[in-house]
Amino acid sequence: MNKLVILLSVALYSLLSVKTSAAEYKNVIDRKGTPKAHQDFDQYGNQQYNPLFDLGSWHGFLLPQKASEFGGFTGPMVIAEEYGVYIAKQLEQLKLIDGVNGQVLDWRNFNYSHTASPGHLEQRYDNDELTVVISLSFVTDRISLTSARIHNKTNQTKSFTLQWTGQLLQQWTPDTAVLAKFPDWTRQIEQTELGLTINFSRVRSTWNMMMSGQSRYQIARSMTTTTAIDNAALSYRSKTNIDIASLASKTVYTTQSYTHNKQEHNKVERDIRAVMAAPEQYITASQKRWQNYLASIPTESEKRKNLSVKAIETLVGNWRSPAGALQHHGVTPSVTARWFNGVWAWDTWKHAYAMSHFAPEVAKDNIRAMFDYQVTPQDAVRPQDEGMVIDAVFYNKDKPRGGDGGNWNERNTKPPLAAWAVWEVYLATKDTAFVAEMFEPLLAYHQWWYRNRDHNQNGLVEYGATRHRFHNDEQGRIHFKFKTKNPAAYTKQCQLDGEWLSCHGMEQYEKVLKDNIYSELDIGAQHGAGWESGMDNAARFGFIAPDQLTQYANKQYQGKLTKAQKDWQVRFFENRDNKGELLGFSIDQESVELNAYLVKEKKILADMANLLGKKSLGQSLRKDIDRLTNVINTCFFDQTTGFYYDLQINETPLAKYECQGKLLTQRGMGPEGWSPLWAGIAEKTQAKQVVKNMLDTAQFNTLVPFPTAAQSNPAFHQDIYWRGRVWLDQFYFAVKALENYGYHAEANNMVDKLLQNAQGLAGDSAIRENYNPLTGEMQGATNFSWSAAHLFMLNKITTTTKN
Repeated sequence: MNKLVILLSVALYSLLSVKTSAAEYKNVIDRKGTPKAHQDFDQYGNQQYNPLFDLGSWHGFLLPQKASEFGGFTGPMVIAEEYGVYIAKQLEQLKLIDGVNGQVLDWRNFNYSHTASPGHLEQRYDNDELTVVISLSFVTDRISLTSARIHNKTNQTKSFTLQWTGQLLQQWTPDTAVLAKFPDWTRQIEQTELGLTINFSRVRSTWNMMMSGQSRYQIARSMTTTTAIDNAALSYRSKTNIDIASLASKTVYTTQSYTHNKQEHNKVERDIRAVMAAPEQYITASQKRWQNYLASIPTESEKRKNLSVKAIETLVGNWRSPAGALQHHGVTPSVTARWFNGVWAWDTWKHAYAMSHFAPEVAKDNIRAMFDYQVTPQDAVRPQDEGMVIDAVFYNKDKPRGGDGGNWNERNTKPPLAAWAVWEVYLATKDTAFVAEMFEPLLAYHQWWYRNRDHNQNGLVEYGATRHRFHNDEQGRIHFKFKTKNPAAYTKQCQLDGEWLSCHGMEQYEKVLKDNIYSELDIGAQHGAGWESGMDNAARFGFIAPDQLTQYANKQYQGKLTKAQKDWQVRFFENRDNKGELLGFSIDQESVELNAYLVKEKKILADMANLLGKKSLGQSLRKDIDRLTNVINTCFFDQTTGFYYDLQINETPLAKYECQGKLLTQRGMGPEGWSPLWAGIAEKTQAKQVVKNMLDTAQFNTLVPFPTAAQSNPAFHQDIYWRGRVWLDQFYFAVKALENYGYHAEANNMVDKLLQNAQGLAGDSAIRENYNPLTGEMQGATNFSWSAAHLFMLNKITTTTKN
C-alpha cells in the first residue's frame, strides 16, 4: 500500500469515541444502474448513473437495477486515462448451483436488500436455508475487494458450485457498435494464475478514450477456479465447488483492478497477493477510514447530516491516485462528466479547503498536484510565465509538452485562491511544515499576477490569456475571427475560412471593432480571459446572446445594434517585459473580484510569513493592503446601483493605485460584486447596499438564490452557464459575505432556501454542477466536487452560527 493510503487508514481520532458509522447512511446517493454502452450519456454529457469510486481508484461499480442482474455489481466504469467509460453491463455475476440436484438458485426467490453506504456496496439475500451477503469495498488505490459470504442455516452440510460470469459491452453508444467506432481496437480475455485478465489494445482517441496498449483489467479470486473463455463473445465463465458445514459460513474473496500500464500492473499483482493474505484487515481499514471521514460532520439535523455525507462521498469518489502526468493524488471535478477527469486550479483550491476537515492528506496532495507544474524560469515552453500555476492538469500533457492530450490547458490560470486553501489546511491540521513547503511557490504565484497581468502598472490586475498557439501566431500577434456581410473588404488582411474571416494583429483587430460591421466575433484570448476568471462566459467579459443584444439595443439605443455592440466589445493589451518580449494578454478591464482575492491573499501570505518567522516579509506584504482596499472601494463601486463592477481601462500607464476608466455597469450585476464582502474589505455602508441587491427578489434572491447574473442583467438567462445558473461556490461566497458583515439570519435563510428548492439535494440524486435559479432544476455535471465542497462548508458555517 502506498504512503497516503496507509496514512488514511490510521485513525485520526480514537475509534472508540467515534459513534458515526457508514452503515447508518444507506443510499444517500442512488447508485443503481445498468450501463448499455461504453458511453451512455444524459442530456448534459454525463455518464448515466453514479458508480462508487473510492481511495483514488480508477474503476468503480454500481448496484444492480434489474432482477436479472442480482448476484453481482453492475459495470464497472474505468477511467481510460481521461474519460470514464463503462466496459461491461456486468463483469462479475455470482450464481449458486445446488451440488445435489444441479439447480441454479434464483436470487429473486430470496428476501433481498441492496444498499450503498459510504465506501461500501452490499447485496443481502435470505431464505430459510441460506444467508448470502455480497459486499464490495476499495482496499487500495487500484484494488476493489468483493466478499461473498455464504452462511448455511441448516443442520446438514451443503454443497454448491459457485459460478461467476461476465461479458464486455459491444456498444460504444446505445446506437453505435464498438467496432464501428474503433474497428482496430481489440479486447482479449485470458486466464492467469490469479484468475483472469482483460487486455486492451492501444487506442488514442483524444476526445473519447485513451489506452496505452498495456491497459489491463484483472480479476483475482481467493479460490482456484476453472475458467472457460469465449473471446468471440467477449465473455467468460468461472467455476469452483465448495462444501459448507451445518450452521457454518464460508467467504470467497474477489479483487478487481484497472491499470494503465505494465508498471502499475506489476505493482497491483503484488498488492493482490497481500490483500488475499489478510482480506478482512483491509476491509476493516476501509471501514475505519470512512468512520474518520464521517466523524468530521458537525452535530446538526439529520437532513443536513445526510447532505454532508453526500458531499464527502462525492469528493472522495472524484479522488484519483497518481497516474500518467498526475504526480500526486488529486480530486477531479466529476468522475461522470465527460470532460472532467483531470485537476483544475481553482477547483483544487475549493476541494482542498473542504477536504482539509476530513481528509487532510488528500487535500494537501491535491494542492501539490497543481503546483507540480508551476512554471519555472527554466521552463522550455513558457519561461515568461514564471510562477504561474496552469489551469488544468490531466493524465496526458499536450503536444508542446510532448504528450497527445487535448484537455491539458496552459491558456490561462485560475483565480488566486491557493493561499486561501493552504491556510485552511493549516487551520484544520496545524501542519506548519506544509505551510513552509508551499509558502515560496505561493509567493511566486502571487507575484506573477502583478508582473504578467497588470498592463498599466498601477497595482490593479486584469484577467487575461497566456502567450499560446490558440491566442496568437508565431510572431505574437493576437488571433481572432469574425463574420460579416462584406467579407471582401477584409480578404487582403484576413483569410476567409468558410463563413469566418481569420485575422491576426492588434491593428487589424482594432479596425474590425471600429468598423463595427461584424455579426459574430470570436477571440481566443477572450475565452482565455473568461476561463482565467473561472466564470467562463460571464456577461462582464462581453458575452451576450444575439437575441439578448438585440433586446438591449431596442431598450438602450432605439434598436441601433451597432451602438449596442460597442457596449459589449472587449479589447486586449499586449503585456511585454522590459526586453519587449510578449508575456501574454490582458483584457481591458481591471477585475473587482480578482483584486479583492489578491488583497485577501496578501493578508494570508503575511500571516504565513509571520508563522514561519519571516516578520519583515510579512510587514512588506501588509504595507499596501489598506491603500489597495481603499482603491477597490473607491474605483470599483457604483453609488447609483449600490454594487461593485469591473473597471474598463485603456493602455495609459498610471501611478501605483491610481485608477481611471469606466465601470462596466451596462453589462449588469454578477457575483463579482459581492467579492469585496467575502474578502472582508468592503466599507459597511457599501456592504449594506450590496446586500440590499443580493436579497432583492428582482435581482439575486431567486427561488434558488444567487444566480451568476442578476435578473436585471441584459445577458441573464436561467440556463446559461455563467450568466444565470446558480453555482454553489458563488453561493458559498455570497453566504460568507453576508456572515462577514453580520447578516447571520439572512445567511441562514438563504441556505435554507437553497436546500429546500435546489432539486435533488434533499433526496438521493447526485450533487450537481449548477442549478436553475428560477425552477431549481438540476443542471450540468453530476457528482460535482466543488458543489460538494461548498455544501460541506455551508453546513459548517451555518451550524456554527446557529450554535
